[in-house]
Amino acid sequence: MNSAKITPATPEEIKAAIRNIPDFPQPGIQFKDITPVLQDPRLFASSIELLIGDLKPGMVDAVVGDCTLVVSYLLLVLLSNFMPVLSLSVKRANSLTKHDELTYNLEYGTNTIAIHVDALKPGARVLLVDDLLATGGTAAAAAELVKQLGAQILEIAFLIELTYLGGREKLRDYPVRTVIAF
Repeated sequence: MNSAKITPATPEEIKAAIRNIPDFPQPGIQFKDITPVLQDPRLFASSIELLIGDLKPGMVDAVVGDCTLVVSYLLLVLLSNFMPVLSLSVKRANSLTKHDELTYNLEYGTNTIAIHVDALKPGARVLLVDDLLATGGTAAAAAELVKQLGAQILEIAFLIELTYLGGREKLRDYPVRTVIAF
């Protein structure tokens, strides 16, 4: 592991690196591509630090989110365990045993996510993480699944928030933090 000190990047620098891909995955959608952030160690490390905020090791029992490099790095810093919220396709739905699932609306369709029923212990302190807050459907569904398992959401953290889509309103019952807003 490289022990060289990295000068932190500002949220503005991270925002400037995010690529806009028009009309993806369908016409009218402006996809925010975080790949340039992931490819730059300084931007990536700073993004993680900003996502963690004031949380310290021992404060979080589990990080819940997609299986991504971002979540993996959060786990290392917070010394926590990880439970993925799985996006289900019809083909995979029957292969995941003993799970809770929830179908919700996206800005351009619907999706179903699932979590193992034994993923979280009642009362577990959870940091829910996603790269993007758009309409809030994914995070609200994930929060509901966490709640159904009896766990407590400490905070929901996003790298990017598309404020014009009003997704934060669906999460009004939870502390929400974002690093960058468009």
